[in-house]
Amino acid sequence: MTQVTAVFWDLGGVLLSNGWDHDTRAEAARRFHLDEKDLQNRHEELADAFETGRMNLDTYLQRAVFYQPRGFTVADFKQFIFEHSTEKPDSRAILEELSTTRCLLLATLNNESVELNLYRIRKFQLTRNFKAFFSSCYMGVRKPNASIYERVLAITQRAPEETIFIDDRPANLEPARCLGIRAVLFQSAAQLRGELASAGVLS
Repeated sequence: MTQVTAVFWDLGGVLLSNGWDHDTRAEAARRFHLDEKDLQNRHEELADAFETGRMNLDTYLQRAVFYQPRGFTVADFKQFIFEHSTEKPDSRAILEELSTTRCLLLATLNNESVELNLYRIRKFQLTRNFKAFFSSCYMGVRKPNASIYERVLAITQRAPEETIFIDDRPANLEPARCLGIRAVLFQSAAQLRGELASAGVLS
């Protein structure tokens, strides 16, 4: 078996809570008395530009929420979005262990908007563990588009078979697996620990 030299992590659903996902948007609609269907539909129309760095948070909110007068401020809504990020401590413990292996490259490979990505990196001190952040907002493309995986391999100069990619969504793992990347479907921290141990990167 080829030795693993790099492990790429999804963030939302694996290491952290999901960021601005369907459930959080539904909760926002209830909290701010918005039409949930309208919010979800508007998000879907804007999501690609928003998560690939072509639209900033202020423009996104103007078009998704503040296209008409509201009884709350943009700052109120941003605070709601940001404060819903939490850490998964059992997954973070695994990441901390991997961080002690100097010969292993650890990086993110996730879909996220610029502002939320920066907030989560800083809040949870992710630079302590990750050497690079291959987020969709910087890469200009989102998972599961195969281009994002190809670009990450090219930038890191890794062969697919020497890399592992961890994600909680099967659809995001399929293109990686087709390229020869070792794809790990995250279900729990205990399961992930077992998978990484089997791959020889965790004792």
